[in-house]
Amino acid sequence: MPFSGARRLNLALVAALALASIACFAYPLYVIWPFRYQGPRELAAALFVLRIGPWASVVCALVCAGLAAYAWPQTRGWMRRGVLLACAALAVAGAWLARFNLYEQLMFHPIRNVQAQAGGSAHVDADDMVLAVKVDQASRAYPIREIAYHHVVNDTLAGEPIVATY
Repeated sequence: MPFSGARRLNLALVAALALASIACFAYPLYVIWPFRYQGPRELAAALFVLRIGPWASVVCALVCAGLAAYAWPQTRGWMRRGVLLACAALAVAGAWLARFNLYEQLMFHPIRNVQAQAGGSAHVDADDMVLAVKVDQASRAYPIREIAYHHVVNDTLAGEPIVATY
């Protein structure tokens, strides 16, 4: 049985909302991927989507699920119902994933225990770059090679909590 115009529109909206929900997670992930160039407009758009994505994806998921539930009784055939169900599930997955920070959770694990050692005993090559920090009379150097993976080091220097980053 062919779809009527209203049913086609409903299915198109369900699919579009599912894709929009997934895009709230996928677009910032793609743009902010490490070691990939990001243009200024592209990065601004990704940061905007990252900021509104958790809420926008929930709206997409709710509307998508509502439209799928509305269309379910009129939809005949396991294939068409499967498409409705898959789209609704995809929209809900997008709403969950938009709240998940892949970089913090899976890729860039924080340095748990920062251990300082004297400069003479540190294994730093002569051409290695370091990030030097001085607080009062205390100083510390963080090798860029070590913090490049983590980007941020939480530490205490001269009794003051610091965040070393570049």
